[in-house]
Amino acid sequence: MAVSKESDLLQINDVLISAEWLRSNLGAPNLRVIDASTFMPGSPRNGKQEWATKRIPGAVYFDFDKEIVDKSSPVPHTLPSPEYFQECVSKLGIDNTDALVVYDSVGIFSAPRVWWMFRIMGHQSVAVLDGGLPAWESIGGPLDTQTPAEPEFSTYKASFQPERVIDKSALLAGIESSLLNVIDVRPSDRFNGSVTEPRPGVRSGHMPNAKNLPFGQLLENGKFKDKAQLQESLKSVLSTDLPNVSSCGSGVTACILTLASEFALNVPVMVYDGSWTEWGSDISLPVVSDSD
Repeated sequence: MAVSKESDLLQINDVLISAEWLRSNLGAPNLRVIDASTFMPGSPRNGKQEWATKRIPGAVYFDFDKEIVDKSSPVPHTLPSPEYFQECVSKLGIDNTDALVVYDSVGIFSAPRVWWMFRIMGHQSVAVLDGGLPAWESIGGPLDTQTPAEPEFSTYKASFQPERVIDKSALLAGIESSLLNVIDVRPSDRFNGSVTEPRPGVRSGHMPNAKNLPFGQLLENGKFKDKAQLQESLKSVLSTDLPNVSSCGSGVTACILTLASEFALNVPVMVYDGSWTEWGSDISLPVVSDSD
């Protein structure tokens, strides 16, 4: 893991770090750890409750499901405004100069979403812990099971990077003009429209001309596959001529592909924040399925 120290600040230069790297650097003055654990609708698990009872020492909980979110949006997990993001992050005690490591308790699921949120808000030194909490526990990393302490407030400033996200109007225009390449990372049966969507009122199928690469094909045993394997999978769906857009069910697992692309190919991929929950709910938008 490449790191450098400038003015005594630890900098993370990669988008993925190992549990061994984190163990060696845990406790560095400017290293902050973030638990981003969130689960699918209907799951009995609660990320915040689990964080409160077991976490990597010093980790704060980042709730992008109910707190650090555009609460006025009917679409789950919608990216908040830069102003609200910086207010929430300041309450977590995170500074612009901090190096951030994000993890989740599944391995790789929701952490890439928080990585993407920080990147879109201008934070450069942020990485995901490959394998998450299971990888940390597998190497005997220390755990904190005490009641979490309240963080000291900071003054965080967001610097919004609009090229990292796309809304449905711009996406529709790009699809209709064949000027965008869309990769849908949902499971193939959902992409094909052969099963009912898990959220009520959402149609089955996919966007016209979208490609399908289920996010699970980028992972193995709760970690990202190696670079060579990722490159092979990603090159089969990414365009070298058009801007690429990643979409999923509600904007979470799309970020897995976006992170994988930056890690393996150094190719940026926009995220469609509303993803299929928004697109499939809007009857004015085109939908394709295998039955068509």
